[in-house]
Amino acid sequence: MSAELTALQSRLGYEFRNPALLREALTHASFTTENPADGAHNQRFEFLGDAVLHFILTDALFRSSTPAEREGVLSRRRAILSKGGFLTQLARDLQLDTGLRLSKGEEETGGRTRASSLEDALEALVGAIYLDSDLPTTQRVVLAWYGSLTDRLALADDAENPKGRLQELVQPEHGNVALKYELLTTTGPRHAREFEVAVILHEETLGTGKGPSKKVAEEAAARAGLAFLRARQPGDAK
Repeated sequence: MSAELTALQSRLGYEFRNPALLREALTHASFTTENPADGAHNQRFEFLGDAVLHFILTDALFRSSTPAEREGVLSRRRAILSKGGFLTQLARDLQLDTGLRLSKGEEETGGRTRASSLEDALEALVGAIYLDSDLPTTQRVVLAWYGSLTDRLALADDAENPKGRLQELVQPEHGNVALKYELLTTTGPRHAREFEVAVILHEETLGTGKGPSKKVAEEAAARAGLAFLRARQPGDAK
């Protein structure tokens, strides 16, 4: 086995008993088109790995949730953790690009760093590890890649859906209608307006935010509210 694949296994936290499974998981379809006698590509493993990954995340999220957290919340969390952009970043963290087997043409056109290639390879690796070991081992390895799911979700939600994240934090204790967003000021000419919005929990202002639209200002206020709650109750804000 090459030094690159040995180093990759170290980063993965898993050593393959059958190295052929690792090679297949890292083989792009373009490689087999160019080298038809050199084994199969990773699309079948990707199909399996996608299902295994969804189960691993579903199981972990269910076990870490409370009875008050409903199916919709858990489904949204799983979607965040399994979506393409997230998996691509995870693949980059593991430096999967160093082990990809690509055709010359795919290599020359940037296939080694292409998001779709990295996402597919990550899912294929999950499938390969499952085939090489068992479900408990695959769960241990994959969840180690993610680290704290709570921290991963907090970072993703803060960036992409701060209002939803804030609602999720306050809902168990305060209900679904306790938060409100109040427009404070509107300044600037018509073509360059700036809005300032406050997010209020009951009668307490959690934060304010500004932006070129009410929506952007509300999102900025929600991020400020998240930061405020974390600073005040760090143990409850994850």
